[in-house]
Amino acid sequence: MIEARPDRRSTLGLLAGAAVSGVAGCGPRDDGRTRLSFWAMGNEATNVPQILPEFERLNPGITVNVQALPWTAAHSKLLTAYAGNSLPDLSQVGNTWVSEMAAIGAISPTPAFAADLLTDQFPAVLETNRIGGQVVGTPWYVDTRLIYYRSDMLERAGFAAVPQTWDGWKAAMHAVKRVAPSGAYAVLLPVNEFEQLLTFGLQGAEPLLRDRDTRGNFSSASFIAALEFYKSLFDEGLAPVASSTQISNVWTEFERGWFSFYFSGPWTIGEFKDRLKPETRWMTSGVPGPTGPGASAPGGSSLVVYRHSPHQEAAWKLVRFLSDPAVQARFNGITGNLPARESAWATPAVAGDPYIAAFKGQLSRAKAVPKVPEWERIVTEMQIVAERMVRGEYAPRAAAAEIDRRADRLLEKRRWMIEQGRAV
Repeated sequence: MIEARPDRRSTLGLLAGAAVSGVAGCGPRDDGRTRLSFWAMGNEATNVPQILPEFERLNPGITVNVQALPWTAAHSKLLTAYAGNSLPDLSQVGNTWVSEMAAIGAISPTPAFAADLLTDQFPAVLETNRIGGQVVGTPWYVDTRLIYYRSDMLERAGFAAVPQTWDGWKAAMHAVKRVAPSGAYAVLLPVNEFEQLLTFGLQGAEPLLRDRDTRGNFSSASFIAALEFYKSLFDEGLAPVASSTQISNVWTEFERGWFSFYFSGPWTIGEFKDRLKPETRWMTSGVPGPTGPGASAPGGSSLVVYRHSPHQEAAWKLVRFLSDPAVQARFNGITGNLPARESAWATPAVAGDPYIAAFKGQLSRAKAVPKVPEWERIVTEMQIVAERMVRGEYAPRAAAAEIDRRADRLLEKRRWMIEQGRAV
């Protein structure tokens, strides 16, 4: 069970004195209407106002006020608002933030009258929102990373599709490099990004953390195998030792064949459709694994209702509206976001897009990452060590041990809390 909310000042320290802009949780005014404050980020904040008039028509006593937050500031803004008791009624949150917001007691668990919203969901995405046995966030849209590839280059190399094992995929990459322009590579794996290595690391049966998520498990046989495979792609000249900041723009380099395989999420579909020349042939594919189709991490955003909101019923009505499969399919047409409700994928706009098809299979194989507030810091340290490994500072086993050492340091407080018998 989720424990009662701890004291804000002891939980957030200096954040308790920070200011937060905007007024959240506004109550009804003299006209008797309920005014919901809804914080959203990025593309969603820009576009959700297009679909809210229908919600307000169906619920004439409710008005929704959307406040847009930039993704770069949203995480700290939410924590600061919690410290200042000025959270909105509900908000969008990144799925990896859910455990942190739940740990400080900010989120309302899904009430019994909204339990049906937890059906028709991708299991790994829903599991990301399950904390202490309770689901506290409702998936709004989903994403995961898979492979974009130059289908014409693959065909020239003698392959009809992306092989679904590591050995087969590597053979295809070597073949593609032989037919690519001089100086080209096969795959782009920016060394300042953690997502590609995390994807490889999820292929094993062994978890990434151990001992009740209090210590790293990156020295497991399966993660060392992932490090070895990852490093081999650089050692064999299939991937450039380069960061994303060294790439002028992805679509231009993809178009000219500087690389033919690229890990990314669904947002890249729109970018490639808009920016690639029509004669550039490309497609999406699931991630290969050691012996067959591989797993990936579930991503996207969820909707959470905050405990302090005096408008719980109205806030959950908005969550229900935004979770409706027809509404999610419409939102996909506006934003390109992939619907969280599986039934929405049967609508013509989603089902008819050949580039989207591989995402459904990939999401069905997704694995939830550890649900600890320290996770984003852990994968950042993982990326730093992996880059040093690629540049020759560590062998894979030594890199795994170093990632464990850094993860253990970040999880020190969690170990202490569990030793004291306190839930985390």
